[in-house]
Amino acid sequence: MQYRLQTPQGPLATVSTPSLLGQVLGITGAGFLITAAAAYLFQGVSYGASLVAMLVGFGFLIAISATRANPALSLVMFYIFTFCEGIGIAPVIGAYVRNVGPGVVVNAASTTGLGMLALACIAFMSSIDFRRFAGIAFFALLGLVLIGLISLFVHFLHPQTYAWLTLIVFSLLVLVDFARIRAGGGGATAVQLATSIYLDAINIFLALLQIFGGSRRRD
Repeated sequence: MQYRLQTPQGPLATVSTPSLLGQVLGITGAGFLITAAAAYLFQGVSYGASLVAMLVGFGFLIAISATRANPALSLVMFYIFTFCEGIGIAPVIGAYVRNVGPGVVVNAASTTGLGMLALACIAFMSSIDFRRFAGIAFFALLGLVLIGLISLFVHFLHPQTYAWLTLIVFSLLVLVDFARIRAGGGGATAVQLATSIYLDAINIFLALLQIFGGSRRRD
């Protein structure tokens, strides 16, 4: 389970929606490349070191909002955060590559990309303003985190079931976040919006990795 940035509402952005969308997608895409490179370079890192990287990354995640008045510095914070995330998830990806095969990682990554594209098209082309579901999505996320923490100790929920719940919740969050971009950003900067989209996609990728990897193990 990864973090997700909740940005405060502020004055409406003056940038046009196509320009904002282009900025967000460009920043997010670069972040994914950095994460992929870090995961590859540090694929042999221990789980302890990956946990440290995640904690360090959490600090930079907070810094993204703290430096929103300085877009260039905020962007640097984002890229450092995505590098830390790559180190953080490297052992997980490495375990799937060794135990299931690299194909499951490729399938999860490609499915995530296609799924994000489909959800973005729905958010932009639908007459529904998915921002109205932001409250539901937020409380669903809180519930997901709580269930995950409880399950760590009592193991009452199968990992596959939790992965499907994660997929559903973050798919809704993707719709909400792209709806925010469609509406002009709601006061969030391009970097903050890119961070939200990035975190949505990372969680969807990890959920799909669990789903696809679990299916392969049963075959």
